[in-house]
Amino acid sequence: MGLAEKHCVPCRGGVPPLEGADLERFARQVPGWQVVQGHHLVRSFAFADFRAALDFVNRVGAVAEREGHHPDLYLSWGKVDVHIWTHKIDGLTESDFILAAKVDQIEHG
Repeated sequence: MGLAEKHCVPCRGGVPPLEGADLERFARQVPGWQVVQGHHLVRSFAFADFRAALDFVNRVGAVAEREGHHPDLYLSWGKVDVHIWTHKIDGLTESDFILAAKVDQIEHG
């Protein structure tokens, strides 16, 4: 089962963030996303205009609500930057990569 077919799991804390080989294994499954300092995922998406970018933000927001896992979204004319991490542990979990894969499906869908 691919990451996009899985569902985010709420983090209750007390678990270590992903690192090393585990982090690299998940990162390979979401090409185009940058792992920044082992802490969060970042990707920029380009659009033809503000309206298209806003539509994308709304679709990402709907998925985030369904998954109960919310990225930071930065909207500007023709561009959306998406930042994902698990705030509860101040690092990355499998759910962050699941959400990234779901965002990629939105872009391509």
